[in-house]
Amino acid sequence: MTEPNPASGAEIDFKIDENNLYRDESFTDMKTGAIRRLTPVKADGGDDKSRTELFIGSTQLITPDGPLPLQAMLTANNLGEALKAFPAAMKNAMNDTIEKFKEMREQQRQKGQDDSRIIVPGRG
Repeated sequence: MTEPNPASGAEIDFKIDENNLYRDESFTDMKTGAIRRLTPVKADGGDDKSRTELFIGSTQLITPDGPLPLQAMLTANNLGEALKAFPAAMKNAMNDTIEKFKEMREQQRQKGQDDSRIIVPGRG
């Protein structure tokens, strides 16, 4: 069923793409993180051997402002390879997130400076 989007007036298409279905399995050690294995399937639920499995790693860091989720695609052909790829992928995701926060903080700092200038008429 398609409902209008009140924000844009456009309609939302909720149809699931039958050619892009995956079975979702999760593996966790219940302390460090989790790995999701997405196995391609056909519309009848059978495995789709023409497409490759995907592996996604996730964890979270505890910060003073609460948990910070991290997620990354893992370059792997099987669960064993995904387990080996997990630490480096999470470290890269953490470093990317830290860099994004630094950029956002700098943008806010500059915006604050721009907003706080006193404008005096007649002075350039």
